[in-house]
Amino acid sequence: MFGMNNKKGLILMLTCALLLSLGGVCVKQIPWNPLSINGFRSIISVCILFGFAKLTRNRFQLTPGVLVGMVGVCGATVLYTVATKLTTAGSAVLLQFTVAPVFILLFTWLVFHERPKGLDVIACLCIVGGVLCFFLDSLGSGRLVGDAVAVLAGVSYALVFLTNKLPGGNALWATILGQSIGALIGLPSLVQETQFDRGTLFYAIVLGVFQLGLAYVCLTTGVKYVKPVTAILVTGIEPVLNPILVAVVVGETLSRWSLLGGAVVFVSIMVYNVLSVKAEKEEEEDSHVGHPVSR
Repeated sequence: MFGMNNKKGLILMLTCALLLSLGGVCVKQIPWNPLSINGFRSIISVCILFGFAKLTRNRFQLTPGVLVGMVGVCGATVLYTVATKLTTAGSAVLLQFTVAPVFILLFTWLVFHERPKGLDVIACLCIVGGVLCFFLDSLGSGRLVGDAVAVLAGVSYALVFLTNKLPGGNALWATILGQSIGALIGLPSLVQETQFDRGTLFYAIVLGVFQLGLAYVCLTTGVKYVKPVTAILVTGIEPVLNPILVAVVVGETLSRWSLLGGAVVFVSIMVYNVLSVKAEKEEEEDSHVGHPVSR
């Protein structure tokens, strides 16, 4: 039974990563204001997620955990869309994906008083070094504001991961509420858009149905079954596929500094997660040896 559930979770998380990676190429192809883009895709996504909540009988309760997750989801989705318009898609997704772990450690240390381990600090220093490469590349290129917005998106993304640490955390309803606010923020801009040709509507609908709606259905379901190390490695596919798709379809590429920064950050996160999972297993085994089961 565990093997079947693990396989199910792996497929769901892999599907989620693939769907999320469509974000960069779709946003780049839509000639709208970024708030309009996020508003349109959020309207579609909320309908899908609300239907999924009803189908799975996931009841709504307004709790601190849901409110924190709501702010995180809203900030992450809105700011990511803005950043993708202001900088390269690769920079936007890599900065958002990689800044989040640093702020998760800071939040858990300052709010929950959980001191970071040595491995956590080393990983964060490597990540900060990689992020600095992006900003070195942005100086004088006109993309500094976009990269800064992507960093703020990463901070918001960190809040999403803290949802379950607070009382009454519910990822599905936090996502529904956060995306609903994002839709309201983008609505005034959306009604002023004039270009609604087939190509524009196609990419906008793909964003709403697949990149946001179904991706979060897979995410909120898959994390229940997949092993931690598998979830981490599979989720890491998204910031790699996103800029590749943009490069193939749009022709937008990353510079040497950005590629170096992305490589440093990506390798740091992968090594950190593998070592942390290994360390947790060793600690668990040591605790069993030190506390034998009484018969």
